[in-house]
Amino acid sequence: MASCPCVKNILVLDSEGKRVAVKYYSEEWPSLPSKLAFEKSVSSKTQKTLATKEAEVVMFDGHIVVYKVIKDLHFYVTGGEEENELILASVVEGFSDAVDLLLRKNVDKRTALENLDLIFLCIDEVVDGGIVLETDASVIAEKVSGHGLEGAGSFAEQTLSQALATARDHFVRSLLN
Repeated sequence: MASCPCVKNILVLDSEGKRVAVKYYSEEWPSLPSKLAFEKSVSSKTQKTLATKEAEVVMFDGHIVVYKVIKDLHFYVTGGEEENELILASVVEGFSDAVDLLLRKNVDKRTALENLDLIFLCIDEVVDGGIVLETDASVIAEKVSGHGLEGAGSFAEQTLSQALATARDHFVRSLLN
């Protein structure tokens, strides 16, 4: 596993450094107070620069932290100092872009909190147990929207193409019966 890229945490914080969605894969922060302290300090270290167009990389307490800002949300991916910054950057780019796609370019704290389930599903599609699974935003968004629709019963909960396919299937069944 030494050559496998590993992520220590994925953080989505607001502009004040408060949690929106976080997931830790490392035991380096064993308690909630240590996690909150890390989040607050990494947020305060990155407040001065706004990585809005592409991901920024900083070294912080022996970790590589790659982050990107969309409106009032800050997306962070942390790796060990031996990790490849480009891989960590592709993780944060893929994750933040997938969230952007799923929230229909309306990425802000309020919308993120209303769609927290989608954000956590994105995190789970990107990284599992610290191992990077996927970095392509469109693939991540497609998988997440598929998860969200598995139990959907109404047309309102489906995308237009899925609703049309469902309607077509019902129509065909009614013709055959």
